[in-house]
Amino acid sequence: MFDFCVKTFLSSLESGEIRAAYPKEDGTWGVDAQVKQKILALFGSREMGIIEQYYIDKVSLFPRRFSLDDGVRIVPFGSSIRPGACVSKGVVVMPPSYVNIGAYLGARSMVDSHVLVGSCAQIGENVHLSAGVSIGGVLEPIESLPVIIEDDVFVGAGCVVTSGFHVKKGAVLGAGLSLSRSIPVYDTVKNEVYYGEIPEYSVVVPGTRAISSVFRDTQLALQCGIILKYRDSQTNSKIALEEALR
Repeated sequence: MFDFCVKTFLSSLESGEIRAAYPKEDGTWGVDAQVKQKILALFGSREMGIIEQYYIDKVSLFPRRFSLDDGVRIVPFGSSIRPGACVSKGVVVMPPSYVNIGAYLGARSMVDSHVLVGSCAQIGENVHLSAGVSIGGVLEPIESLPVIIEDDVFVGAGCVVTSGFHVKKGAVLGAGLSLSRSIPVYDTVKNEVYYGEIPEYSVVVPGTRAISSVFRDTQLALQCGIILKYRDSQTNSKIALEEALR
């Protein structure tokens, strides 16, 4: 009975029928704590198994297998997509990358090399996760929202997004940007400061903010995000996804 329930649960995650987080009509997101609780229960399984003579993991969490009918492209070798991850049609995954259980990848998104998509992270449609990007998940506490990347977002190389951060539709994250709920984002266009979210269609680059210090002979600073502008035709031409890759 346990195996049957596990298979049904993982299949529902993979199809997108259920999700760890979901968009609401008012534009905010909600979390499904029951989904996250069930994922945690899977890790409580004591049964281990050998995967293709080289790897050892929980039997219920062996790497997913795909067919031509799934409509995705998983480039060999070195990538792994765990069961319970939803990979929508048109997604491209370049090696080496890792997509953990409960994650959601929207249609036609690109997962470039050396990318981590953490457990329960929600990635929208037409999103580009550039090389070296790390998307944290937030599996626990179960009441907490995971990282959410909405549709048409471009995430530059080496970006790190953690702690349930919310990147809204169409935003562009410059290379090397780190985002968590404790890192402020300064909007130089609208004279606003954001915590935990990036507004729609904003173009954000990494920056620093000065801090006071007893070390008077230094100029210490902490990291932050800086919104330089909002997307325009020039920005769109630089980050356009090539249909040929799909």
